[in-house]
Amino acid sequence: MKKIFGYVLTPLFYLSFLLTLIIFQPIQWLCYKLSGYKAHKKSVDMLNFFLTYCQYTLGNSITFINEQQLPENRPIIFIANHQSMFDIPGMIWFLRKHQVKFISKIELTKGIPSISFNLKYGGGANINRKDNKQAIGEIIKLGRRMHDNNWSAMIFAEGTRAKDGQMKKFHIGGIATLFKINPNALIVPIAIENSWKVVQYGAYPLCTGESLRWTVLPPLLTEGKSLEEITLAAETSIREKLQQQLPA
Repeated sequence: MKKIFGYVLTPLFYLSFLLTLIIFQPIQWLCYKLSGYKAHKKSVDMLNFFLTYCQYTLGNSITFINEQQLPENRPIIFIANHQSMFDIPGMIWFLRKHQVKFISKIELTKGIPSISFNLKYGGGANINRKDNKQAIGEIIKLGRRMHDNNWSAMIFAEGTRAKDGQMKKFHIGGIATLFKINPNALIVPIAIENSWKVVQYGAYPLCTGESLRWTVLPPLLTEGKSLEEITLAAETSIREKLQQQLPA
């Protein structure tokens, strides 16, 4: 039944999603060109508010749970599992006060209304996956911006989306680079649930009646631990929330 409703509602979702991107393209440009970073950041926050709640056109619910008292004057490295493109707008909106930046494929900096503009000028890292030297350099630059501005970063440590919701093993790379530049950064896992179900049939139809959920988990203790231990602790924390076992 959810799939049947998806055939009917998916065009409405895509229309609302695309209109949001088109409308916010000139808004972002004006904010950035006339008032700089702060105004641009507010426009990006509002863009992602509307992108997040476009899910309502599919009858999907949005739940963000954050019971942690996270500081606003300290860099935070958020580590999350990754299930679909719909993971991202909600985290930008709900974590907006933490100035969260993402590591993105450089290909996304061209041709996508609103999204490409934000990736170019929003302060994140745009990496070429075929050029390891360029990718590391961009992540180092992001780490320095975090240090200088008390920004935060989001790492999808699996390296790719888990299309069936089953987490892959976490990689240390991006976490290690950012943490070495920001050794005082707080490490905070986030568990993402059910966004993979929205695209379980592919781009069309999208699934309806799903419950998208983000849960901010307790910060990790890092003192005296290696980066490998910290990464494994983040993975374990998220797996426990999702009730998934560590791979053998």
